Amino acid sequence: MVELLSNPYVIWAIKTLIIFGAVMTAAAYMVWVERRVAAWIQDRIGPNVVGPFGLLQPIADVLKLAFKEEVIPDRVDRLLHFLAPGILFAAPIIAMAVIPYGPGLWISNPDFGLLWLLAATSIAGYGVILGGLSSGSKYSVLGGLRSTSQIVSYEIPMVIAAIGPAIGAGSLSLVDIVEAQKAMWFAVPQFIGFMVFLITTYAETNRLPFDLPEAESELVGGYHTEFSSLRFAWFFAGEYANMVIASSAVSVLFMGGWYGPLPGINIFPGVHWMILKVAFFLFLFVWIRWTLPRFRFDQLMYFSWKVLLPLALLNLFIATAFKVIW
Repeated sequence: MVELLSNPYVIWAIKTLIIFGAVMTAAAYMVWVERRVAAWIQDRIGPNVVGPFGLLQPIADVLKLAFKEEVIPDRVDRLLHFLAPGILFAAPIIAMAVIPYGPGLWISNPDFGLLWLLAATSIAGYGVILGGLSSGSKYSVLGGLRSTSQIVSYEIPMVIAAIGPAIGAGSLSLVDIVEAQKAMWFAVPQFIGFMVFLITTYAETNRLPFDLPEAESELVGGYHTEFSSLRFAWFFAGEYANMVIASSAVSVLFMGGWYGPLPGINIFPGVHWMILKVAFFLFLFVWIRWTLPRFRFDQLMYFSWKVLLPLALLNLFIATAFKVIW
């Protein structure tokens, strides 16, 4: 047994199961958290019947969707209609492979970890686009087209903002980026980049105030209007899993990962700091959704190209100057 547990492949498999289970559990229970926080903000009760405090509500939702009849319209592109939810759900699973959640608690630590993370998170947008365009519905097509414009527009300032921590750490490895924040989080010298990256994560995950691809009041659900049963559940789960990955990315790149807020507290680095940060940003996702109104589409494009992009370039200049001077 000792020899088995000392096998590096067994250790890697155990870490993979722990990280995968934790992220998927967090994604599932974000549905419950969103409903409870929304009810609290709107002075309602929220889910409190299925299980203690309504904690079994996500399981009831999955069972309900699993036993629902799946309706596939005749006009859909069946191959893309089948693949789109899987692409959206696979993206966060691919991304979590390089995210470090604690000292030694990561699946892989490649030298190009930041590039892997940005590439994997961008894949989710293709699931939304293909889901909309394959449905053969004008509402879904409009949602897919909106998503295309939004992803192209907001990925550019996101990538430029993410270059700042890489410059500060002198590495594209996410573990090296976390270790470089041992004395000071990058959110302090690169506050502009931190805010740009945080805002663009809302656009990339199609959350309010950037939820135009699925604007219920206009598009009846948008890109997933023609999806039902478990295929709709994949879209639903993928959205919340992407929220967990986005919160993890912000925590790793700008908030010090597993390190505490002050150098004196760093004598207790560990996964608990990472969990607290991810939980805070997930709460922020929900809080923003039930507080801010939705953008108009022209405002959405203006905000990306004329506000966030110049700010991201300014942060890149500041990060470079800070690195050279320091």
